[in-house]
Amino acid sequence: MATNFVQPGENLTVTAPEAVVSGDGVIVGDLFGIASFDAETAEDVVLVTEGVFTLNKVSTDAIAQCERVYWDDSAKLVTTTASGNALIGVAIATAGNPSGSVNVRLNGAF
Repeated sequence: MATNFVQPGENLTVTAPEAVVSGDGVIVGDLFGIASFDAETAEDVVLVTEGVFTLNKVSTDAIAQCERVYWDDSAKLVTTTASGNALIGVAIATAGNPSGSVNVRLNGAF
């Protein structure tokens, strides 16, 4: 292993920007992940940045399998709307209109 290796990076400890509950989507700067446990504002929380998660979505969005999805941080929902939202991954299954959730493969790149 290289001597400058720090960690694999799938799970990263960050400072919670607000109170979060395990399973919540969280954006810290340009990083998106899923909170692995509850944390209060300014406490450490571990974000999972890779894997497939069932996340709440904008109910009226029809999402195709393998379509890029974004995080609307003000609504705390997955959306197909890119403008003003952070790219978080791709849907691994279709999610029609109306529906309340979608399975998302997090991109893990940011």
